[in-house]
Amino acid sequence: MKIDVLKSIRETEEEYQAMIRDAQAERKKSLSDAELEAENLVRKAQNDAGEYRNQRLAEARVQAQNRYAEIIKEGEARAEALKATGNKNLAEAVDFIVTRFKEQLHVKA
Repeated sequence: MKIDVLKSIRETEEEYQAMIRDAQAERKKSLSDAELEAENLVRKAQNDAGEYRNQRLAEARVQAQNRYAEIIKEGEARAEALKATGNKNLAEAVDFIVTRFKEQLHVKA
């Protein structure tokens, strides 16, 4: 009777030891899976952040190029307007300078 009880206790202890080993193995596997998933999430977040940064940089470059083109166009328009105004007043300016020159010639003569 005592032997049977001792055998039963020993078998129960062995079963519990096996259950503990299985639980520890499952725990290690769960931790490993969680670490792998965390690494994958971090890698994905880094990739997403890099793609977002590249996209925003591309958009900023396009905006800068568009603004540059607008500035150049406005500058060219202003230059043309100044040229037109200058050409319009050119004949009067030449006449004025020639008249002044003639006046100076007469004064010295």
